[in-house]
Amino acid sequence: MATDGGFAPAAAPKRSRRVPRTRTGAAWVGLTAAAVIAVALIVFLAQNTRTTEISFLWMTARTSLAVALLIAAVGSVLITLTLGTARITQLRRLARRRGDPRQPDASQPAPHTFPEENRP
Repeated sequence: MATDGGFAPAAAPKRSRRVPRTRTGAAWVGLTAAAVIAVALIVFLAQNTRTTEISFLWMTARTSLAVALLIAAVGSVLITLTLGTARITQLRRLARRRGDPRQPDASQPAPHTFPEENRP
């Protein structure tokens, strides 16, 4: 007969062994995200086929609304990537000049790699 109100003692929680993140897993997530974005882009292009006139300074062009917006979006992404790359390069140079210990050493393997991957 149980003296604790009829309840058995709780089992100690088992340690869960987490599966390590791999490049293949990251590629799968990236590919899935790219597929979702591609489907959304196809739907966007199909729904915005109306032709519109675009003027910039002395230039004038007629194109579909979807293509015009797509060109604007790609241009924005390229500008953002260019500025971001310039800033990251600037910060890395500054860290290298200061001898920042957080800056990775090129002679050591990257921290996200497994020792087996570095074998010849």
